[in-house]
Amino acid sequence: MTPRAGRGIKPPHAHPCARTRLMQDKPQHFASDNYAGICPEALEAITRASATGSAPAYGDDPWTRLAADAICTLFETQAAVFFVLTGTAANALALATLCPPYCSVIASDIAHIETSERGAPEFFSGGSKLLTPPCPDGKLTPEAIRLCRRKASSPHASEPAVVSITQPTENGLVYTLEEIRALAEVCKEYGLKLHMDGARFACAIAALGCTPAAMTWEAGVEALSFGGTKNGMAVGDAVVFFDRSLARGFAERAKQAGQLASKMRFITAPWLAMLKSGAWLHNAEHANASARQFAQAVETIPGVQIAWPVQSNAVFLLMPEQAMNSLRARGWRFYTFFGAAARFLFAWDAQSAAIEALAADIRACMAQLPAPSP
Repeated sequence: MTPRAGRGIKPPHAHPCARTRLMQDKPQHFASDNYAGICPEALEAITRASATGSAPAYGDDPWTRLAADAICTLFETQAAVFFVLTGTAANALALATLCPPYCSVIASDIAHIETSERGAPEFFSGGSKLLTPPCPDGKLTPEAIRLCRRKASSPHASEPAVVSITQPTENGLVYTLEEIRALAEVCKEYGLKLHMDGARFACAIAALGCTPAAMTWEAGVEALSFGGTKNGMAVGDAVVFFDRSLARGFAERAKQAGQLASKMRFITAPWLAMLKSGAWLHNAEHANASARQFAQAVETIPGVQIAWPVQSNAVFLLMPEQAMNSLRARGWRFYTFFGAAARFLFAWDAQSAAIEALAADIRACMAQLPAPSP
């Protein structure tokens, strides 16, 4: 069975009371790392920032300045750093800043900016177009970029201005440093900017064991959407421009889009605490390890196939629809993506016992299926 490219398909919405009962039936759910609570370091940072009483608004506070400095220290460069409320805003506003409205952005056909952001990059750019060549494993290649460039060579087409890659990809794969450098070389060849959607950037760093600098500006990435929400924070992602001149206009776009938080310290204090303590990386290491634990627990179940190598905090399973329905009937929540694959995502708070319980229920659901005809 091969996963088919396509938009994510979510299960029908249940009645609110039914959803509450389902959540109470299980110790923990792995439909998304967005289900996780706030990690202790982030929560304590918010509490401490509140305990100080009044503070300047709209980012003119010490937490925001120190958090921006901490990100620059992490990446070993003097970048332009901004904080926004959501990952969609981080991507859309970064791309709108990098891409003129009469140009286009090249991304994978399963990229989040293509399948899950409701046209936000096009909206905030004022008309830029997304070019999404088919990428069987979710990764852009130099050849795919060249193909898009050739197809848009007419003066009547939207000429590409930016390439956007997701690290890790929507199906959980991680670009190697060599792959990123190869993409950056093609971008340089055609005068394209390279943006990285790093909603789960920490998981990619934990997977490769490299420095944040090596994965970004040293490899040729010029702008990064740095995810905080999926890494244990309550809300808030960072946008990092490694070439500070490229950030011109971003602050104004963020304000216009309603992304300049008035009480910014409650977004940035967790960033400061998690970067200083190392929790941002420890959380990702735990999430990745939890995904590996789950993969090992289900890989021997007859009839269940792991769709892609497990390289980050995501596991995609191919199994009969009847088994998936039985699993939902047992109270487990998960989404199906790419036409057939059940996605399970693990966060900083993933519990080993809950992972084993999920794997046991998958095994039980598969065992209940009728034997195949001879």
